[in-house]
Amino acid sequence: MSTLEKSRATFVPGPDRLRFSGVLRSEFIKLTSLRSTIGLLLAIPLFGLAVSAALGLTLEDAGLPGQASVGFMLDQVTIGTVLFGQLIAGVLGVLVISSEYSSGTIQSTLIAVPTRLSVLAAKAVVLFLTVTASALVALFGSWALTYPMFERFGIEIGLSEPGVLMALVGGAVYVGLSAILGLGIGALLRAVAAGVATVISVILLLPIVLSVLPASQLVRNVHLLSMSKAGDAMSSAAEFDGGFLNLANGYVSSAAGWLVAAVWAGAFLVLGAIRLRRGDA
Repeated sequence: MSTLEKSRATFVPGPDRLRFSGVLRSEFIKLTSLRSTIGLLLAIPLFGLAVSAALGLTLEDAGLPGQASVGFMLDQVTIGTVLFGQLIAGVLGVLVISSEYSSGTIQSTLIAVPTRLSVLAAKAVVLFLTVTASALVALFGSWALTYPMFERFGIEIGLSEPGVLMALVGGAVYVGLSAILGLGIGALLRAVAAGVATVISVILLLPIVLSVLPASQLVRNVHLLSMSKAGDAMSSAAEFDGGFLNLANGYVSSAAGWLVAAVWAGAFLVLGAIRLRRGDA
C-alpha cells in the first residue's frame, strides 16, 4: 500500500465546528414551535393589557389623584404585566428545559450539542430576549391604551416624564429575569411540577410568608431583598435623592432592584448549570 493510500485509509474528516449562533437558532425554533410556549408568551401582553384596561375604565370609581402623578400612572400600567407576567415567565422558563427531561428529548439535544453549558446559555439568551420583548409590548401597549383614559381627567403622563421610560423598560427586564429564574430552577429540579411550585414559592409565596413572620430586622431585610420586591423597584420611577439601598428605612432604589433581581436569577441559573454539567441526562 502506497503512502497516499495509507493516508486516505486513516484520514477521518473532522466535524464542522458547531457555532453558538446555530445553537441559538435551534433553541429559538424549539421555543416558537410549541403551542404551550407560544401561548405563554402571548399571555404576558394579554394579561397586561387586560388588567390595565380594566383599571383605566374604573379610574373614576377607584379615586383619582389631585394632579398628574407618575407613580399612580405606573401602578395602573405595570401591575398587570409585572404581577402576572413574572409568574407566567417563571413557568415558561421551567417548561423550556424540564419538558425536555420529561419527554426524553434532552438526550437528543445534548448529543447534538455536547457542550452542555452552551445549551443552557442558548436557552437563557433566547428565553430572556423573547420574554422581555413580550413584556415590552405589554407595558408600552398598556401605557398607550390607558393614555386617553388618563387624558379624560387631565392626569395623563407622557413617556418623556422623568423615570417613566426607565420604569417601563425595567418592568420588562424584570419579567425576562423571572424567566431566567424559572430556567435555572427547571435545570436544577428537572421536573415540571416541582419546578413550577418552586417558582411560585420564590416569587409569590416567600414575600407572603415573610410578612406574617414575627417582625425583626432580618425578616424585613430578606423581604426587601426578595425577587418580587426587586420587581416593584424596577417598575417604579427612580427617586434620584433616595440613594441606592437603605434597608433600615425600607428603601430599595430602581438600580438596586435591577441588581437584586439579577442576583436571584443568576444564582438559580448557576445552580442549574452545575446540575446540568455534573448530572446524567
